Amino acid sequence: MILFALLLCAARALFAQTAAPADQPVARADENSQIAHQQLLAKTTRGRIDIYFEGDSITRRWGATDYPELLANWNRNFFGWNAADFGWGADTTQNILWRLNNGELDGVHPKVIVLLAGTNNIGAGAQAADVTGGIEAILHAMQAKAPEAVIILTAIFPRNDKMAFMPVIDHVNANLAKLADARKIRYLNINDKLANRDSVLFEGMMNARDKLHPTVQGYQVWADALKPIFTELLGAPAKEDYAPPPTGEAYSH
Repeated sequence: MILFALLLCAARALFAQTAAPADQPVARADENSQIAHQQLLAKTTRGRIDIYFEGDSITRRWGATDYPELLANWNRNFFGWNAADFGWGADTTQNILWRLNNGELDGVHPKVIVLLAGTNNIGAGAQAADVTGGIEAILHAMQAKAPEAVIILTAIFPRNDKMAFMPVIDHVNANLAKLADARKIRYLNINDKLANRDSVLFEGMMNARDKLHPTVQGYQVWADALKPIFTELLGAPAKEDYAPPPTGEAYSH
């Protein structure tokens, strides 16, 4: 009975996250996410943040202490640019909106924001128009809180865990390209370097088990596309870095 109750609570929480329109903020109810929110709020005041990464687990894993190999890649690529990771695992656009509306970008004033979001909405069955609306709402929130920042809007990565997701991903990405103005919002699509024309992932780009999260090789493709933009906007990386320390899993016990 206890196990059933826990599973029912989890199912209800997932439904609450995905039932709302993608452009409406929804808080995560699980304790781990609530602790993480407090950690990320603290992160905003614990260093200098010139580059602010936002997203779900694909973003989070890159700069998190519980993925040391990925964190080492993050440091090799971004040290000296004061980059901070504010992604959180399993977040939908609704959850990211809630975090942004509840302090995680307040007073930060980054010069560059990197956004990758929406794959969890698609995985939960959302349609392209709804996902696009959610990402557009995130952009509006970011521009309201960090009007001077250039936002690098990253296309949703291909995923092969369920190939039926790919037409929706492609549709969303086509919509996202239209949101960019090449000035304050720049669209970045690296999918042709991650997968072939049939959206079949190239060997070694994504985790072999879930076919969703990038490997070090996949993250390096993303870094290679980002670094020229960072250099253009911020100059070469400095010899010192003042970004806040990375965070990791938020479990309280």
